[in-house]
Amino acid sequence: MKKEILPRKYREYLGLGVEIAASLLLPMIGGFYVDQFFNSSPVGILVGVVVGLILFFLITIRISRRLNSEGGND
Repeated sequence: MKKEILPRKYREYLGLGVEIAASLLLPMIGGFYVDQFFNSSPVGILVGVVVGLILFFLITIRISRRLNSEGGND
């Protein structure tokens, strides 16, 4: 029998944390590389920040709806 390293709930929360971090970081990193390519210093990173915040907001709404539909019980 295989012993799990992390319980299911911990893996779920860790996945949510990674998803939230990626939604904020990936657009900013993409904006940095767009700035480097087009030599448009703050514009790309600012667009990346705005896109990251919108994604963060949408993910937060999705998570809260899912938790409300589960009833919030463990």
